[in-house]
Formats: sequence, C-alpha cells, structure tokens
Amino acid sequence: MQSFAWRGRDQRGDEIAGVIDADTDAAVADQLLAGGVTPVQISSRGASLSAPSQDWWQALRASPVSLLDQLLFSRQMYTLQRAGVPILRALAGLQASTAKSALISLLVDLRASLDQGRELAAAMARHPNVFSSFYVSMIRVGEMTGKLTEVFLRLAEYLEFEIDVRARVKQALRYPIMVVTAIGLALVVINVFVLPTFATVFAGFKAELPLMTRVLLGFSAWTMRWWPLLLAAAVAAVWLVRAWLATPDGRHSWDRVKLRLPVAGDIVLKATLARFARSFALASTSGVPITQAMTVVALTVDNAFIGRRIEQMRDGVERGESISRCAAATGVFTPIVLQMIAVGEETGALDALLGEIAQMYERETDYAIKGLSAAIEPILLLVIGAIVLVLALGVFLPLWSLGQAAMGRSG
Repeated sequence: MQSFAWRGRDQRGDEIAGVIDADTDAAVADQLLAGGVTPVQISSRGASLSAPSQDWWQALRASPVSLLDQLLFSRQMYTLQRAGVPILRALAGLQASTAKSALISLLVDLRASLDQGRELAAAMARHPNVFSSFYVSMIRVGEMTGKLTEVFLRLAEYLEFEIDVRARVKQALRYPIMVVTAIGLALVVINVFVLPTFATVFAGFKAELPLMTRVLLGFSAWTMRWWPLLLAAAVAAVWLVRAWLATPDGRHSWDRVKLRLPVAGDIVLKATLARFARSFALASTSGVPITQAMTVVALTVDNAFIGRRIEQMRDGVERGESISRCAAATGVFTPIVLQMIAVGEETGALDALLGEIAQMYERETDYAIKGLSAAIEPILLLVIGAIVLVLALGVFLPLWSLGQAAMGRSG
C-alpha cells in the first residue's frame, strides 16, 4: 500500500486534487471513478500516509481490534450503506476517521482486497482473528441477497448482545475469582513461609508434626524442588490441548462438553440457539433457500456440536422431511420452540416465529446470567470450606501440638 497524488474533475467539471492510498494507480482510478471523479493525472508519492510504519515496540503495544471496535464498524457501515455510500468510499472514510493502528491496517487490507476483485466476505475471511465465522457468513448472506445494509444492522445488534453477555458474565464471576485467588495466595504463603517455620520449631522440641501438616510440608517441598519441571509440563499440556481443540474432532468434543457444564452449560446452549434462530430468520427473510440457509447457519452458531445437529436438520429437509420433525430429532430444542417451528411451517410465518424464538432465547440467556452469581455461591462455599478445613488441620493442629510440647518440656 502506497500513497498517490491525483488531479481530476468532478461531475460539474471543476478541477480537484488530493492524495489517496492504494496498491496501484489503476486502483486509484477505480476509487475516483466510483466517487464520481474523472482522473486526469495520478502519480506515486511513496509510503502510505494513513497507515504509517511502526517499529517493533509500537507494534507490540498496539491494541488489537476488539468487539467494541467491530460494533462501531458495523454501526457505521450500516449508516453509510443506508445513505447510499459505496463500500470503497465508506471504508476509506472510516479509515480516515480512526486513530487505532490495528483498525487502520484492517481497513487498508479490506480496501486492497476489494480493489483486487474479492467480495467483502472473502476479504473479511482473511482476518479470522477479527471477524468470526458467524460475522463472515452473515456478510456473505447479505451479499448473496442484496441486503447487506440490513445485515450490518443485525450484526451490530448481535455484537451488542454479545458484549452485554460478556460484561454480565465478568461481573458475575468477579467476586468468586477474587475470593478464590485470595485464598490460593494465602495457601501458598502458609505452605512456603509459615509451615517450614513450624517444622524448625518442632524439630527444636523434638516433637512430631501432625499428619496433615506433614502432608502439606511434603507437598510444598516437592513443589519447590520440581517447579521448573511442573511449569514445563503445564506449558506442554496447554499446547497439546490447544492443538487438540484446533482439530475438528477436538472442537466437536469440547463444544459438546461445554453444553454439559453444571452452571455455564445452560447459558452456552441458550445463547447458541438464540444465535441460530436469529441468523436463520435473517437468511430466510433474505430469500436464501432453506437448505442453503442451514448450511450457512451451521457455520454461524460457533459451536461444532450444534453445527452438526443443524447439518443433520439440513439433510433431513433435503430428504423431504419437515423442519419441525428434523429439529425434534436433534434433541437440543425445547418443546415450546418445536411447537413454534411447527406452527410457523403450517402458517408460512416461519421467519417471524424464528425471530420470536431468538428473542425468547436471548431473554432466557439474560435471566440465566443474572442468576449466575447465585448459582456459583454454593460451589464457592464448598471450595472455601474445603480450603479452610485444610488450613485448619495444617496450621492450628501444629499450634495445639506445639503448646502441648512446650508444656511437657517445661514440666
């Protein structure tokens, strides 16, 4: 990407000039013509102005594109598309109005990909760390159906819901994490500093430490001795797990386990089904055939286990079975939802009922997240009780024995 100085004439014939970033002078001409400007002269000026080069320290400190950035991008693209601004001009305007280096680089690459003839969904698919498969699939649906403006609006609403869910989950988990972290630090301090002091004092009195204290001391000594090997084993385990999750079978197994977790599994299932209903309703409303819509929706749910169930639904529909019967065979929908799908099929209002299903699941997800903290409290109390019991047996029993040993020695 480099900058080009250009001169041209607008639709009224007036001469105008400026500087623009592009890969080639032909790309500059295409952008100018798309904006209603007839180019007269185009000359290269060197490096890009809007995406200045960064040294390694600036690149390291640069913050990545966040969900909030994606939300603002979707909202702005919806507004610009509704106003009739072409995509290239819209991306150029967003690039000029942002100061975040990661977002600038992203917009530059999107514009370059569009200049080379790629579709917007294909250009976004080149950035999997920014745009999820759900986002890219929805953009592809919008491009296929000519409803890209509506898709950007729906994506903005989806991202708002996603950000709100994550914020509520973090708020619900903040207190339990702080409590468990504090108790863990206390346990480490007691094992590393307090119990070894007890061992030295007990050695002076020639008294035997209690069993629990000896167990804690042995574990502490073993940890201090082998911590480099334990750290290497932990890093290797994390790497192996990540490599396993990158495989299709590993991702499918983990996504299935997530749905069966005691507290979070119900929230994950409802949020996933809300995403399925919302994207299926949008694809169906946009005129995409049912089987093709299910193929796209299977990628949008961001859960390999549910995705395979949706693919099974698609295969059943291709064999001539009804959507409600195929949905019942998956075993993931509630009876109320299955009844709504059946009514939607019979009345021809499946799109509207799918939207209501999405709203219902989103409300249930919201209620489940609000009760997440209350659901975690019993588990947290059990963990705290177990840790306090270990500390009591490991610390107070030696104090009691030490007092008895001191009294026996003085007697």
